[in-house]
Amino acid sequence: MVSAISLAEIVYLVEKNRLPANAYTELKGALDDPDHVLKEAPCTAEIVDAMRTVPRAQVPDMPYRIAAATAIYFNVPVYSRDGRIRAAPLQTIR
Repeated sequence: MVSAISLAEIVYLVEKNRLPANAYTELKGALDDPDHVLKEAPCTAEIVDAMRTVPRAQVPDMPYRIAAATAIYFNVPVYSRDGRIRAAPLQTIR
């Protein structure tokens, strides 16, 4: 699952030249492919409820908390290189 907020974050990182220019279009293409393993997860009230379990003191940035809450809601690990997310009591992979 890819949180919709992560798509916005990718646009932001492409604009800051921190990701390749094609990062967003490649991910969006994968999400648009019904046979691809990745699926988009919209930000729902249930995910916002799950966000309450992500410690704000450890993951202070709202987009990262939403991404982590999405993983919690769908019971999948968070894929992140962010040190704060990796240090939080969440199941993560890198």
